Amino acid sequence: MRVNRILLSVALVVVALVLQVSVLARLHLPGAVPDLLLLTVLGLALVYGHTGGALVGFGAGLLADLAPPADHAAGRYALVLCVIGYLAGLAKPENGRLRSATGPMVVVVAAAVGTTLLYAGVGALVGDTAARHVGLPNLLFTAALYDLLLAPFVVPGIMALARRAENDPLADTNSAAQSPDIASGRLSGGTGLRIGRQRGGLRVKTARARAARAGRIKGVKRL
Repeated sequence: MRVNRILLSVALVVVALVLQVSVLARLHLPGAVPDLLLLTVLGLALVYGHTGGALVGFGAGLLADLAPPADHAAGRYALVLCVIGYLAGLAKPENGRLRSATGPMVVVVAAAVGTTLLYAGVGALVGDTAARHVGLPNLLFTAALYDLLLAPFVVPGIMALARRAENDPLADTNSAAQSPDIASGRLSGGTGLRIGRQRGGLRVKTARARAARAGRIKGVKRL
């Protein structure tokens, strides 16, 4: 990944994790907790693609596994967000621009459901049955609902920041500086052609005038 991608991703992931732990987790909403970290990974994955999404998801998940008050095995959420980031990156548009908001919203709902299922599945493999006691259907519904309500305020902003970081100001400056030179070259080239044509026309007219004068002089001499 590029340096600007790494710096932006780290900053956004840290801010999202701090807000999620210090604010969203203390709201005590019924069911799941709004996953701001997941939405950040989705926004970056929709711009960086599947490879960047997987790397960002793994780093964000690992940071969430190590940050307090995490009470699960380290690497569990990293695995989940790595898979989700990779799959979300596959939905990246070819031109980098989204034509409508329907696509990202579908990705958010699918990611919320997929994250909950994967997290519960990995937990079942390591012996964590907390999802069964809370109720998996309730977790799926509330996770999808909270993330869907929060997504319009988070995902577009994350994508806009990622796109702006992708633009190289030096390249834009060079292209802007070269465009007047090219335009002036075309204008000068066109002026040169016109001048060349005008010079050729003047030469033809001069030759014709000389021939006419020579004919008149010859006619006078004959007389």
